Parts: sequence; C-alpha cells; structure tokens
Amino acid sequence: MQIDVYSDMVCPWCRIGKQNLKDALAAWSGGKEATIRVRSFQLDPSLPPEGLPFHDAMGKKMGGPAGVAQVTERVTQAGAAVGVTFRFDRVTRMPSTLLAHRLVALLPEDRQAALVDGIMKAYFEDGQDIAQLEVLLAIAAAQGHAAETLRSRLEQGEGAERVNADQEEAARIGVTGVPFFVFDNKYALSGAYPAEQMVKVMEQIVSEAQG
Repeated sequence: MQIDVYSDMVCPWCRIGKQNLKDALAAWSGGKEATIRVRSFQLDPSLPPEGLPFHDAMGKKMGGPAGVAQVTERVTQAGAAVGVTFRFDRVTRMPSTLLAHRLVALLPEDRQAALVDGIMKAYFEDGQDIAQLEVLLAIAAAQGHAAETLRSRLEQGEGAERVNADQEEAARIGVTGVPFFVFDNKYALSGAYPAEQMVKVMEQIVSEAQG
C-alpha cells in the first residue's frame, strides 16, 4: 500500500496524525509492506520568509492570548496521549515552512519522512526557528546528510518545483487542511484519526481491492 501524507511542519495535528499512522502501521498486519510518500502543504503560504512572532500570529487567529493558551493546551494533551511532546512555552516564532519543504524535497523519498520528523521535533520540542537555513541544515546534518551540498542546491532554487507540484496536486484533489492521507491514490482520510481507526480503514481498503 502506498500512503501519501500531506502535512506542514508547523501543524501540531500533523505531528499527532503522523504518530497515529506509525502506530497503525505497526499494529496492522500489512504495515511492513506500506510505503510512505511525503507531500508538501503550507497552512499559511502568505507568511514572509523570516516568519512572524508566534504569539502575535496565533493571537490574531485565536482571538487573543486566552484562545492561544486553550488551543495549545488541548494539542499538548492530545500529543501526550499518543506519546508526542509539545513545548509551546519554547516556541517563539511562526515560521514560513517553504524552505523546510524544499529541503525535504531534495532527499531520497525513503529518507524524507525522518527529516520531517526531525524538523517537527526541533520546532515543537526545542523551539527552534525552522525558517532559518542554518537551523534546517543542522537538523539534516544530524541525520547524516551532506549539509553543504544541500545548502548549495537550495541556493540554486532546487526543491521549489517539487513543492509547487505537491501544492498544485493538493488543490486538485481538494486538500484544504492537514494532515491529509491518500491511500493507493484513491482513498482519502482527512484529520488526525486514532491509530485503531486508521487500521480499520486500511483493512477495508485491502478487502475492497481483493473483491
């Protein structure tokens, strides 16, 4: 089974949804044969390259500090329930993720998901500004990638075409929010569903395919 995962690195529910998918694949009998394909999606493509202050940006969307506190507490509890840590007390920036998506697009497909996980961890647990090139390259280097080669490729504009193609495909199939999962190019699931529900969906897809 091929599973396309549309997500954004600043989307906490994407991080939870990705963990739920991992747990589902571990629990499902066909999980070891599944392949994951990372797809780019930007929740807010209008953000400037350097990003904005986190609390200012979120406050405008959530109606002020109280709304931000309520949302982040809910996400923190939901993450803890599936073993994912969020430290919003360390997050100071709402970064543009365009550069991060371009970086991921430069890697072989079988290594992209791990880099997405690393970028999300750096942002949500360590409060790093993932709009910054040096931050992203350090995360990549820690996973064994050639940082200076990646720097050169990014400076030449590489990765942008793939990111644009992903976002055009997302628009074509009607993705308006993430996480968004596409199974075998024809079954879709939107949202951070619990692992047990994902297992049921995958079992149903296989059953229907077998007739």
